[in-house]
Amino acid sequence: MKCVICNREADKEDYCELHAKAYESIVEKHDVWKRALEISWKEYLSEIIKNSLTGEWAKEVAEYLIKSGEEQSVTKS
Repeated sequence: MKCVICNREADKEDYCELHAKAYESIVEKHDVWKRALEISWKEYLSEIIKNSLTGEWAKEVAEYLIKSGEEQSVTKS
């Protein structure tokens, strides 16, 4: 299976290892942002994309999630 973002070999969740780590980080930090700013999932993803300190992998994941229409972060396992 290939990564839905970059077509590298996917490890899990349809992402390659690098995009999977970025996705996990995005999901983990969403609760903190949500409590601090009362921000929606889509607003949070938009802020990730705009933030100059955000890494390229995380920006690519956030852009993909917005385009794919994912409504809410999944529960961590």
